[in-house]
Amino acid sequence: MIVVFDAQCLLCNGWVQFLLRHDKRRVLRFASIQGAQGQAFLTRVGLKVEGLQTLLLVDGVRTWQHTAAILRVLHALGSPWRLAWMAWLIPAPLRDALYRLVARHRYQWFGRSETCLMPPADYAQRFLN
Repeated sequence: MIVVFDAQCLLCNGWVQFLLRHDKRRVLRFASIQGAQGQAFLTRVGLKVEGLQTLLLVDGVRTWQHTAAILRVLHALGSPWRLAWMAWLIPAPLRDALYRLVARHRYQWFGRSETCLMPPADYAQRFLN
């Protein structure tokens, strides 16, 4: 599974750091939207970097966005994170509306870095760019 994320977004970087700490089975890999691999994944599903307001999860030929991507990633982490799967009971339009609100204001609320996340050396092989 490949998580395509905004490496300049501090909220997104925090999310990736969380995933690196909790992905004990090392099933997740990462690609930033600023890199060639991340942009190729976005192009494949018809998304553009400019104004992007979603996390993209790629698993083979299948892709997910918004809260569906988050819930699938948390499920992949195993217990206790699989309990988040219960959020599927909330209708997707409601979940995704909240997601888009946070995504739209992520730089304003959480900050933005002018440089992309540099993964720690022991995790570097999990980043595609």
